Amino acid sequence: MMWILLGIAAWIAGWALNIRLAGRPRSRAVSLAVPVIFGATLIVMWEAAVRGFGISPVLLPAPSAIAEEFGHSAHLLREDFVQTVIKGALTGYLIGCAAALVVAVIVDRFDFLRRGLLPVGNFVAALPIIGIAPILVMWFGFDWQSKAAVVVVMVFFPMLVNAVEGLRDTSAMQRDLMRTYAAGYWTTLLKLRLPAAMPFVFNGLKIASTLALIGAIVAEFFGSPIRGMGFRISTSVGLLALDLVWAEIVVAAIAGSAFYGGIALIERAVTFWHPSQRGHG
Repeated sequence: MMWILLGIAAWIAGWALNIRLAGRPRSRAVSLAVPVIFGATLIVMWEAAVRGFGISPVLLPAPSAIAEEFGHSAHLLREDFVQTVIKGALTGYLIGCAAALVVAVIVDRFDFLRRGLLPVGNFVAALPIIGIAPILVMWFGFDWQSKAAVVVVMVFFPMLVNAVEGLRDTSAMQRDLMRTYAAGYWTTLLKLRLPAAMPFVFNGLKIASTLALIGAIVAEFFGSPIRGMGFRISTSVGLLALDLVWAEIVVAAIAGSAFYGGIALIERAVTFWHPSQRGHG
């Protein structure tokens, strides 16, 4: 009963504190404090619910048990992070996004490619990962290369669609102005169209960042050496080691958030002129 009361008290305290912060002038400290308080409140309530209701750790381990397992298995988590995030997700992300940007410029240059390739891209982007992952694992082997290939397929077409749309996001008046300065295609591309496309490009990069991590983890379910987040999650579920499963999920959540946040910071620096960035202090 004590744990249940603690959970209720934590919810009330967190709610009241966030309401009070919401009434203050918006600042960086307030914007950071609100989600931190909300997250801490959820963790306390989670701990209280597991202990207060006696939930089996097989169904839902307590945050304290997950933190303890995090400390005990730090070497495994580090190894899995390198295998899945650095080798699989990041490599595939960089290759897929870079290739998509190059192809977007080519597609923009030749209109028949835009009409033919983008519908195919939308079709491929709609394919479920569980359909393409086993095929690519058989093609590229069971190590990280096949996971990077899955990530390339997942991020390429969303990135391509956003980049192509961005390159077309200039007005006729802007293009006419460049022509009055005798600017050719490549000068117009570098000086006008690519800068104008940056909001679309970063939107594609942020979408791709979430797809990359998901693709690398799920691909490991279909074949992997004895390391990697997907491998560890699938084997740990079979062994009912749910605390290790949740520790892997925590690592994936932190890595994904840091990845997305890093891209958002770069976007803010590059597209500071765009209206979407004017509200950020």
